[in-house]
Amino acid sequence: MDRDTRAFAEQHFRDLGGQLYGGGGQAPSGVAFIKEPATFSYADFVKAFLLPNRPCVFSSAFTENWGSRRRWVTPEGKPDFEYLLKKYGDVVVPVANCGVQEYNSNPKEHMPLREYISYWLEYVQGGCSSPRGCLYLKDWHLCRDSSAEDLGDVFTLPVYFSSDWLNEFWDALDVDDYRFVYAGPPGTWSPFHADIFRSFSWSANICGRKKWLFFPPGQEEALRDCHGSLPYDVTSPKLLDTRLHPMLQHSSPPLEVTQEAGEVVFVPSGWHHQVHNLDDTISINHNWVNGCNLANMWHFLQQELRAVQQEVHEWRDSMPDWHHHCQVIMRSCSGINFEEFYHFLKVIAERRLLVLGQGSEAAQEENIGLGLGFQQAAFDVGRLAEVLASVVTHPDFQRVDTSTFSPGPEELLRQLQDAVAATTTL
Repeated sequence: MDRDTRAFAEQHFRDLGGQLYGGGGQAPSGVAFIKEPATFSYADFVKAFLLPNRPCVFSSAFTENWGSRRRWVTPEGKPDFEYLLKKYGDVVVPVANCGVQEYNSNPKEHMPLREYISYWLEYVQGGCSSPRGCLYLKDWHLCRDSSAEDLGDVFTLPVYFSSDWLNEFWDALDVDDYRFVYAGPPGTWSPFHADIFRSFSWSANICGRKKWLFFPPGQEEALRDCHGSLPYDVTSPKLLDTRLHPMLQHSSPPLEVTQEAGEVVFVPSGWHHQVHNLDDTISINHNWVNGCNLANMWHFLQQELRAVQQEVHEWRDSMPDWHHHCQVIMRSCSGINFEEFYHFLKVIAERRLLVLGQGSEAAQEENIGLGLGFQQAAFDVGRLAEVLASVVTHPDFQRVDTSTFSPGPEELLRQLQDAVAATTTL
């Protein structure tokens, strides 16, 4: 991030005046297509898509040098099952059954990749039908389970997605990540959803095509049924029943995108979507959070806690440590609670303060992470300070035992605010 882009981004958030980023507003009439890498900069992406929170599609030119597009794919554009079996055949992967609804998702099992590929071939030979159902390899943590050398031969992280706090945090803990491989035959699909923590995501087709149905933030509300639940499948005829979906008349048609082989889709924060594989398809997908959608993540976590508290409200007076138990339940449902969110902020904050402490010239020469220089760190610190100021005053966070936190929340907030003041004119 350069100085002009930082100033543009900071002004954008000042203009929001505390309103939720990327929510409401007029929906775009279409999804932009970015053709040439040489003429599209990181600053272009920030100003045209990241800050306005609008989707876009990057052409296959952005991935043409990836090893996976050569090695994982046959000359005919199909998955190279022979190579994949040789390289990853014994790896155990998660597989969802698209034909079975489990709440608003699908049940999963685990199997070696070679067993899934055997199923895949039988499914296609059987006319896209199998007694085992419609199975989809989803959420395979290839990056987490591979060496850096192996990954360098699979893909190169596009600079546009390089400010990725979510995976930076989990990499620092060396526990998990939000980088996945998806793979499946025609007819496999992902039900209607918004991405975890209201993160951004990007999805690159290594081979095959996907159909995306996008709904801007807020438009999903018109799709709720009479019980307040969101649909599982927005293409279902059930959605036309106005008795079951009384708000349907206020809905707008989705933005529809067909993603070709090699193309990369940017999914903005809080956009609900549904995705269908049109061919034998393999994709690489990352979820990511940064300073632009951090407040969205914090807003989502507050909503999640309120939902838990409402569910167990009747035990509030009889259950010892009711507030603590709400946090425990929230973590089991959402993957994170207020305590862990603070540690997430702390890890990113300490790394950004380290960059700022090096000074602008040193930070440009010795970045922490791809594309992270002094101006990006200064922007990040401002966003961290704003969100942490809201966290420390939240009544439910104030009930969290922070006595062992180092630094404590108030001290970390002071450090961030001091850094913001010191870098305002730099």
